[in-house]
Amino acid sequence: MVFTRFVEIGRVAYIMEGPDAGKLCVIIDVIDQKKALVHGPVHGVQRQGLQFQRLSLLDYKIKIPRSAREKTIRKAWEKAEVDKKWEGSGFYKRIQLRKKRASLSDFDRFKVKNLKYQRNRIIRGKVKQIKREQQQKK
Repeated sequence: MVFTRFVEIGRVAYIMEGPDAGKLCVIIDVIDQKKALVHGPVHGVQRQGLQFQRLSLLDYKIKIPRSAREKTIRKAWEKAEVDKKWEGSGFYKRIQLRKKRASLSDFDRFKVKNLKYQRNRIIRGKVKQIKREQQQKK
């Protein structure tokens, strides 16, 4: 398996933990083997050093110079339409689904459980019907 997401200047990342968790930022410089200087002016992330283990690298890369200013980053971000691409990604949709499930009440979880039971019962009936039809043909 070949890596496709490298730590590089201009790589967009998702912050997994810490005070800015859940926000997007861009790597503007590499401090050392464990940290990068990141900035996310569009999502309110201040310029700071973050450990790579707190970041999840995304497929998106914007073209910026090393240690770029906020205005330059914002322009490149909007030109590359990163937010639009991010909202269409499967990772974003999974995160939203997780948030929605976490906000369900006890009664909502009960309703979901009953709906899954009904759906699986219908599927099980159809599978049995198909198996019976195949056995009768033989």
